[in-house]
Amino acid sequence: MRVLVPFDAREPNTRLAPLFDTDQRRDLAGVLLTDVLAAIREAGHEPAILSTEPLERDCPVLVDDRSLTEAVNARLVDAELPLAVVMADLALVTPRSVGRLLDAEADVVLAPGLGGGTNAIRVEHPEFRVDYHDGSYRKHRRAARECGAKCHTLDSFRLAVDVDEPADLAEVLLHGRGESADWLREAGVELSTADGRCSVVGPDE
Repeated sequence: MRVLVPFDAREPNTRLAPLFDTDQRRDLAGVLLTDVLAAIREAGHEPAILSTEPLERDCPVLVDDRSLTEAVNARLVDAELPLAVVMADLALVTPRSVGRLLDAEADVVLAPGLGGGTNAIRVEHPEFRVDYHDGSYRKHRRAARECGAKCHTLDSFRLAVDVDEPADLAEVLLHGRGESADWLREAGVELSTADGRCSVVGPDE
């Protein structure tokens, strides 16, 4: 199955600016992407990057500078279904979690993020369209109902954690198995329990 991986090649991970400069954020985004692509391949599927700019990668790169919603919906119209979309910043993703997403039996399979977004989706219904951002998980459930698609929500911790805020990096250090966790440690990011919960401190803190 073809799996699209949307990637912002221009200004990735802007909310990590308190810890990393622009070049570091781009480096981290590239490592996160590498982990996601590897998990998809190890699950036995072929990834294709949906990028805002050209990239040099060992898989197809589809350049589209439109909004995420427009770019994905254009592929849903033209692609042979089923089609899956897995976000590029899922640092905890594993081949097993990808397999659970792609093997679930439903017209629309949703893997929600912790903040109400949609971190991964598998679409087999020809009339279903995405609508990302601003609580997209609820919007996608509603869209599935409106087009008569059978919808399944996948309960997956490893697909729920995406890297948006500095606090998300604690989960990567605690549970990450790929290159992203190694990159953070080499960058000097460490776990802290100063407030009773696991958080992170940067190299200058």
